[in-house]
Amino acid sequence: MSDDEKPGWFGRLFGRKGAPEAKPADPTPAEELPAEVQPDAPPVTPDPLSPASESEGLPDFATAADDVSHVPPPVSEPASEDPDKNRIPDQVEGADLQPEPQPPSGEAPQPDETTTEPEPSALSAEPAEKRNWWSRLTVGDAEEAVPAEAQPPAEADIQPVDSAAALASDAISGAVEGTEKRGWWSRLTEGMRRTSSALSDRVTGLFTKRKLDATTLEDLEDALIQADFGVETATRMSEAVGKGRYEKGISPDEVRAILATEIERALEPVATPIAIDTGKKPYVILTVGVNGAGKTTTIGKLSLKFKAEGRSVMLAAGDTFRAAAIEQLRVWGERTNTPVISREQGSDAAGLAFDAFKEARENGTDVLLIDTAGRLQNKAGLMAELEKIVRVIRKLDPEAPHATLLVLDATVGQNALSQVELFSQAAPVSGLVMTKLDGTARGGILVALAAKFGLPVHFIGVGEGVEDLEPFAARDFARAITGLPKE
Repeated sequence: MSDDEKPGWFGRLFGRKGAPEAKPADPTPAEELPAEVQPDAPPVTPDPLSPASESEGLPDFATAADDVSHVPPPVSEPASEDPDKNRIPDQVEGADLQPEPQPPSGEAPQPDETTTEPEPSALSAEPAEKRNWWSRLTVGDAEEAVPAEAQPPAEADIQPVDSAAALASDAISGAVEGTEKRGWWSRLTEGMRRTSSALSDRVTGLFTKRKLDATTLEDLEDALIQADFGVETATRMSEAVGKGRYEKGISPDEVRAILATEIERALEPVATPIAIDTGKKPYVILTVGVNGAGKTTTIGKLSLKFKAEGRSVMLAAGDTFRAAAIEQLRVWGERTNTPVISREQGSDAAGLAFDAFKEARENGTDVLLIDTAGRLQNKAGLMAELEKIVRVIRKLDPEAPHATLLVLDATVGQNALSQVELFSQAAPVSGLVMTKLDGTARGGILVALAAKFGLPVHFIGVGEGVEDLEPFAARDFARAITGLPKE
């Protein structure tokens, strides 16, 4: 193999050889093969001054394109004069290849390396409109070959997908418009299905073809504790099931009926709807809770319910730490035609609450709903800020806020108990809103909260739609969580 036929770096890297060029007659006998394909031939000593020897062991980018293309230059145009020699062709498949130059008569035929086995790149090459980014990058005039629709969009046309407005719009999409029209009982039982199924399966397994004994009651108590009913409540309910029924058969439906009665008895005192005092204008409702509990969404849904009752409503975007919360409340205001008082991100939340209170009073608004930033109940600094909001509001009305709703996420389980305890120390919590009951199999936490604190439960949520937040009813909840039909 002569010096001119040595492959470039890409060719050696991928095992490719450049296409042979036409040469004058060589006195070498016709049957003699090149030295590189004869195992016993002595190695060829390259000319130390030739370009090929200078590139030995170094990337030969000058010949890389020729090694990849496998397209020999036309006979009429020498390869050295080809202006596109060092550029990868736009198309590999379907190229109009020139016929292989034939050596003059009497010259030994050169081995055709392109006929031994197709190159993998040639088999997998794609048309120009489907080329990858590397192919388009290395081709000088690639922009001319790529269709306009395949060109990357201009930077000005790219919108951030995580912008606050986009997040806010996504958070309430379908909540105001397009909500599936179903009755509350249907939505409640569907939302409580995870808890009711887990509890019903345990009850059915325990009380099918089995007499009631101490072991069975202990297993029932464990099942109730796993559903977050709490130890005291679970013990009381197990005792109610076993009362007067030892060593007797009892069906799973009878057990569920007893449990429903006990749950209703525990929740009936706290099932209290929120009452708006029309003598106070505005009636100020402050919402508090940890991050992600659903405070902003709850405020939006409550504003719709109050407006449906014929009340005028104003919203205050007091969660000034999260830009998405401000935009989310603005979107709720636009869709419900409700004024929203907001400031830029990072503003003082207490000052915003004060300004919103003054404006609502001047406008004669019936209800003012104030959002607050999510905060962990064990962060003293953030809880002190909540206390500041309450102090500032009371400068305008010593009785304000007239209602403080603690929004709880049902999926946190027993952690909700510590949330109620610590938030009650920072703000005058007057009632609870339990959200996301459809996302947990431990909905019994509501019973544990009622047994320990006795705070009113005003609303429960079992979904994202507006109709999925409704006033709390003890009997409906008790029968839904135990898997019994509505009476």
